[in-house]
Amino acid sequence: MNTQSRVLSGMRPTGRLHLGHYHGVLKNWISLQHKFDCFFFVADWHALTTHYEDSQIIAKSVWDMVIDWLAAGVNPGAAQLFIQSHVPEHAELHLLLSMVTPLGWLERVPSYKDQQKRLRERDLATYGFLGYPLLQSADILIYRAGMVPVGEDQVAHVELTREIARRFNHIFGREPGFEEAAIAAIKKMGKKNAKLYRELRTRYQEQGDHEAIEVARALLQDQQNLAINDRERLLGYLEGSGRLILSEPEALLTPASKMPGLDGQKMSKSYDNTISLREDPQVVEQKLRTMPTDPARVRRNDPGNPEVCPVWQLHQVYSGDDVKDWVRDGCTSAGIGCLDCKQPIIDSVLDELRPLQERARVYEQDRARVRTIISEGSEAARDVARETLEEVRTVMGLVYD
Repeated sequence: MNTQSRVLSGMRPTGRLHLGHYHGVLKNWISLQHKFDCFFFVADWHALTTHYEDSQIIAKSVWDMVIDWLAAGVNPGAAQLFIQSHVPEHAELHLLLSMVTPLGWLERVPSYKDQQKRLRERDLATYGFLGYPLLQSADILIYRAGMVPVGEDQVAHVELTREIARRFNHIFGREPGFEEAAIAAIKKMGKKNAKLYRELRTRYQEQGDHEAIEVARALLQDQQNLAINDRERLLGYLEGSGRLILSEPEALLTPASKMPGLDGQKMSKSYDNTISLREDPQVVEQKLRTMPTDPARVRRNDPGNPEVCPVWQLHQVYSGDDVKDWVRDGCTSAGIGCLDCKQPIIDSVLDELRPLQERARVYEQDRARVRTIISEGSEAARDVARETLEEVRTVMGLVYD
């Protein structure tokens, strides 16, 4: 498997998901699962870093969230779905990485102080909270994921992961006889490919040709006769470093969710402005009908301004240009009322939720199937994680013959 095409992403178990999750994360996962080797996991240990006093709610939240994943279209036949704590290799790699990660690297993570300010009511003066970015790094590195889909606010976490992988490779990748082993591995590629590899390596190291290094990486991934250890040696030799045990991931920037809450703010449970994916249709309709609109439009014949109306934000998500033109003209001229404006949104949201809720009912009635999906996904994830951890133990001198 070309690990550069492997995608890793996780979500904390927050219970039933809402339309913000669907438009901000799940639709992206559904697209990625058909293009890449995807690993999607429930980050239950991460939930403990901020909610360790409420741990009894985690179990229900986990299964509610997984059902919503499946109902939304995340496909266990196309991606591995698993629970973080069901793959204990995450924890061991986290421990081993903690031995070589400078404390200052964790203290400078932007979200560390930000969350301490935002969650002042919680006691976050814990080792687990300080170390959660390192656990995130272990989550990624244990699968040698090439890409991590994140928003702009999470890019710093991926960069930290890259630094941790680089430091680990620098410390433990300098095996005795590395260069001799790399040269021997090149010969295994065959004359034509070996010559191409040497040319690409020279172009990168002497001219800084980044296109050459990408071509060389692809060349190595295509070498079926190379053992994984030889491939890692040649990746490191390519860059002038030691053997690459842990892969440096790239941040796969995802567009910010355009799904606003019922009050125009970001849709969030903490703002109590959400529509859950499994919300009763009558409740959904009532919530949308009672949404606030342009505060200046007090009476039916008052002209309005769509730009200050939360309903207009929903039209940006759900409506085509013809409906948006109709809304803008009708609102600014008082030709339509606010309930008229809301009706296309009500119809669109209900249409979107209907098939999802039908699939959710099937999974709700067959919890054993949901648990089997997670069990099989967790075992498949463990198979990959064990390979990485075995190599990490070896290079750290923790395998005793």
